[in-house]
Amino acid sequence: MKAISARATEGLNIGSWMISADNSGAKMVKIVSVKKSKAKKGKQVAAKMADWVKISVKKGIPDMKGKVFDAVVIRQKKPYRRLNGERIAFEDNAVAILKDDKGNPKGTQIKGPIAREVLERWPQVAKIASMVY
Repeated sequence: MKAISARATEGLNIGSWMISADNSGAKMVKIVSVKKSKAKKGKQVAAKMADWVKISVKKGIPDMKGKVFDAVVIRQKKPYRRLNGERIAFEDNAVAILKDDKGNPKGTQIKGPIAREVLERWPQVAKIASMVY
């Protein structure tokens, strides 16, 4: 995975409930694990902006409920610092569900803004977003 150009703070623990911001059919999801992450011995990993996570669908259309998918974190409430000094925080925590491990999104549109760091790491997800901050 490509590095992001920000000092992103890990603001989403395993077990966090999030909104699915795309039109894939899921409404509320829960983080199960963080893919390609490293942690010190005994420390639980956490997700940050533009991270690849495994999620479990908790609310949504019946055939998706309880299933596990890959997703990308597109918004987080916890403020993080960009290299130009500005701090960014969003109103909610949100993910976009992925169709495959190449980064193609399952939905066809994303509601609300996404972070610029997502555009750097996941260009296919940013392509279907309405706005990038």
